[in-house]
Amino acid sequence: MDGDNSSMIKVNAAVTVGEIIDPKHEIEIVCGHCGYDLDESELSADTCSDCGEALNLQQNTKIYATSIPAASGSTLV
Repeated sequence: MDGDNSSMIKVNAAVTVGEIIDPKHEIEIVCGHCGYDLDESELSADTCSDCGEALNLQQNTKIYATSIPAASGSTLV
């Protein structure tokens, strides 16, 4: 989470497993109707505390580029 527990944003650090990199990524849980950033205590509710609609959760994911692979192959002449 982002430290203050006010939102459902989980940040996962980049991890290298063998030769594979699982990049840094953020996962945010919001109301599917209005985009309100829900906190953990609001996830068990039936309605969104911001718009009042039935709670329809949406997950937004942000992926960070952690490295650029080395170029390989030949160039075109």
